[in-house]
Amino acid sequence: MSDLNRRDVLTDAMSVSDEVAASSLDPGRMVRLPGGPFLMGSDDFYPEERPAHRVTVPPFSIDAYPVTNASFRRFVDATGYVTVAERTRDAAERGPSDGAPGGSLVFRFPHLTGGPLDQACWWSLVPGACWRHPEGPGSDLAGRDDHPVVHVAFEDAQAYARWAGKALPTEAEWEYAARGGLEGATFAWGNDFAPGGRLMANVWVGEFPWQRIVNGEHLTTSPVGAYLPNGYGLFDMMGNVWEWTVDRFRFHPWTGRHRATDARADETAPGPVLDDVDPEPLGEPHHVVKGGSYLSAANYSFRYRPAARRAQQPQVSAAHLGFRCVVRETEG
Repeated sequence: MSDLNRRDVLTDAMSVSDEVAASSLDPGRMVRLPGGPFLMGSDDFYPEERPAHRVTVPPFSIDAYPVTNASFRRFVDATGYVTVAERTRDAAERGPSDGAPGGSLVFRFPHLTGGPLDQACWWSLVPGACWRHPEGPGSDLAGRDDHPVVHVAFEDAQAYARWAGKALPTEAEWEYAARGGLEGATFAWGNDFAPGGRLMANVWVGEFPWQRIVNGEHLTTSPVGAYLPNGYGLFDMMGNVWEWTVDRFRFHPWTGRHRATDARADETAPGPVLDDVDPEPLGEPHHVVKGGSYLSAANYSFRYRPAARRAQQPQVSAAHLGFRCVVRETEG
């Protein structure tokens, strides 16, 4: 695509975004996407994104926003569901069972500046931390009904999706949606991080983890719809919270048309077609999460880009991990 045509596409996408942003927010709204071929992945950043390759996805609808605390509360109230983080520790997975809540990972600002970038310095497994208590015991969701739900493990997201009559997206569906019609653009809104000086996503600005430049923006999660949507009218596809996909993570080039290869052997939703490789290269099942979060920074985890991907253990939940759902069209 020529630079002139790219500028035209980006201008059109921003116009659509401004129009959608001006409409009233509806956390339950879905957007139908026509599907088709698109360029997935990137040759320019992390190795696991390579190579960029042509992929085709069928038509589907996707949540315009990540699932919010209010929406997840309705699910819990209707079903009595207990999330992984709220369950007592299991001897097989979480160490000796002592009847205490399993807890979830909470981000803490490091006490010292400089030094190696070591996740152990800023992540802590906090007993009692869960979607209801995002910072741990004593915290609550006051004023955060319209924030994305966090501290949800993979099975929690799947349980919600089944209850809602939906599904978790495949990685290809998620990336197609996140790109908003922009072929090969770095971000969901184009190639400039902050076009016209406007911050386009809730991400870490400054040097992670020692310095965060807030500039009136959000320190943790932000309400869904706080930033402009992409060209498809989808909000928070970049930053705010990482989002689960149904696909298993594999270190391998992607090829051809997509079909299901996840644990749902009785379903026919799109998923990756892969050569004969070790199905669990990380030693245990991991799923792909996409989109980055409010903790993603240019100097560390530069993954608030559609092509970016990360492996996540399905039983893990954290303060920056959420999801959204899709509905696939049945073939006639």
